[in-house]
Amino acid sequence: MINFIDTAIQGHVLIRDVNTAEILVDKRNAINYENFSISMARTLANRPDGWIQEMVFGNGAATVSGTGTIIYLPPNTIGQTAQLYNQTYYKNVNDLSALNVDPTKNFITVAHTAGTTYTDIVVNCQLGQSEPTGQEAFDTNTDLSGDYVFNELGLKAFSSNGANTGRLLTHVVFSPVAKTLNRQLAIEYTIRIQTA
Repeated sequence: MINFIDTAIQGHVLIRDVNTAEILVDKRNAINYENFSISMARTLANRPDGWIQEMVFGNGAATVSGTGTIIYLPPNTIGQTAQLYNQTYYKNVNDLSALNVDPTKNFITVAHTAGTTYTDIVVNCQLGQSEPTGQEAFDTNTDLSGDYVFNELGLKAFSSNGANTGRLLTHVVFSPVAKTLNRQLAIEYTIRIQTA
């Protein structure tokens, strides 16, 4: 007897300014199904290189024309070697990892309601005022090409090859958001896995 399980995976990203509570990004993301299937199988088989380890940030997925029009590239979710277009920062979000410098603000939870066929993985990440090093002082700069004017982010799996070397599991592209000294960002990244 063969059992078929239909699995749907969808993600949602919410980025807000911690100080003002302003919502800066509220949108769905794209899944790299090949890498996600590898991670799910490795995790279920109790093998390394499967679980979510890092949130990665970049500035290469959107450009702003001279007239202010934003041109977006499609999410990069094909193949095992997929990456952000231009990654400029990453942060460990695995609260069980010794590499996570603040597991009270950067952590993963699993949420399930009994009787349903879906479970949510909720990844929380906070970029404090002093990070990343080298950011602009204020978010009033009109230049949207800086390293920490983010317009893409994703989740990476753990890799035994070292930090920031895992497979890209998800990718979301959005309007540029400047991370500056006067702004703290809180990211809530939800991945819903549903079976039927």
